[in-house]
Amino acid sequence: MSLEGRGKAASIDEAGAFEIAADGRQYLDDDGRTRRTGTFVTASAHIITAVIGSGVLSLAWSVAQLGWIAGPAVLMAFSLITWFCSSLLADCYRSPDPVHGKRNYSYMSAVRTNLGGVKFKFCGLAQYVNLVGVSIGYTITTAISMAAVKRSNCFHRRGHGADCKVSSTMYMIVYAGIQMILSQIPNFHKLSWLSLVAAVMSFAYSFIGLGLSIAKIAEGPRGRTSLTGVTVGVDVSGTEKVWRTFQALGDIAFAYSFSNVLIEIQDTLKSSPPENKVMRKATLVGITITTTFYMLCGVLGYAAFGNNAPGNFLTGFGFYDPYWLVDISNIFITIHLIGAYQVFCQPIFQFVENWSQNRWPNNAFVTGEHIIKIPMLGKYPFSLFRLVWRTSYVIVTAVVAMIFPFFNDFLGLIGALAFWPLTVFFPVEMYIKQAEIRRWSRTWIWLQILSGVCFFVSIVAACGSVQGLIHALAGYKPFKTT
Repeated sequence: MSLEGRGKAASIDEAGAFEIAADGRQYLDDDGRTRRTGTFVTASAHIITAVIGSGVLSLAWSVAQLGWIAGPAVLMAFSLITWFCSSLLADCYRSPDPVHGKRNYSYMSAVRTNLGGVKFKFCGLAQYVNLVGVSIGYTITTAISMAAVKRSNCFHRRGHGADCKVSSTMYMIVYAGIQMILSQIPNFHKLSWLSLVAAVMSFAYSFIGLGLSIAKIAEGPRGRTSLTGVTVGVDVSGTEKVWRTFQALGDIAFAYSFSNVLIEIQDTLKSSPPENKVMRKATLVGITITTTFYMLCGVLGYAAFGNNAPGNFLTGFGFYDPYWLVDISNIFITIHLIGAYQVFCQPIFQFVENWSQNRWPNNAFVTGEHIIKIPMLGKYPFSLFRLVWRTSYVIVTAVVAMIFPFFNDFLGLIGALAFWPLTVFFPVEMYIKQAEIRRWSRTWIWLQILSGVCFFVSIVAACGSVQGLIHALAGYKPFKTT
């Protein structure tokens, strides 16, 4: 994600700032960095961009598993928990004082400052496992969307009942090839256009899906719905109902998994008014808008398809016509996730490369870099280690995606693994430490209850997603259409 206040002219601004330092450093913030320019509006926009993504595609299926009562209630519960924990996290941007303390520039930096030790290492593990999972999930989603374009054209030519099966493996190879090239660009996350393109694409395909759902409802007759979702003995067995309910929790958790970028967003805000107050307001607005959008997509998607809602309502062919609009939406998904893959991979790339350079500082293979000229692109800093390491990473994630090409199962697993530690546990623990909340006090007990309940939800959601993967791999009939 490209964040406000870190634009292309930063080095020029910094140079100018130091030149006028004798006049009061009016172009520097209190930490000596270029003055931040972010506002309530830009922070709200970044939050909305970070939240709305491919997770919206599975919400109709998730609501179908839970029904008219539990479906919207669970969406609302996740939004409230995410908002509350994000508000706690806003006070941890500065330490030890939330207004005048030293800045933390990243989520992990905040954890290291406030908690340190074993919890810092656990945070790093949770973050990087989540980022690897997202890389694999994006490979699966993009390949399915690419294949869906071909299937859509096949159904248009040969009829909706035609056998238009398309393997996603070849598209995963194509996607991996594209990422191998893009992964060689150093610091790709600094390109501001990437965030803009990703935001436009995610909103575009989400609105197309929403519009198609409304059109399908207007056509009638609609699919069968119920207060409790899919019906035991009619749609699924009792065991399947339980597993699918658990997995739906994971899919919804994935849709709200963005807390690990909130500190970075807060680091773009101007110092006055205090960043934590502005961030709390921006979080409230961002999550409110996102939840309203999610409610519309999930509820209207369920109303359109009923208990047979597909796992991905743009690639599961709940919609056949207009086929060109379905094609456009899947092309938008592909473009969005090609860029998003790089945004989520860059922290992993940088971590491994920095660690390797510190571990083997005299190794020419690890530290060596050569400037080469590329026609029309100018000079490029080539590193053999970067070429081998990043290409290997892309290949490994693509191979895992080929082994587990199941959209909802994998999204649910990623959401389950990331929700409790990154959205709830660390914000709660950092807030307790920074606010010096006394152990066994009323506030401490309620925060621990919240963390415990969310831990349980993450466990059962992970179990449901793993069960879905096992059934799919073993050749059983999948619980849903991908």
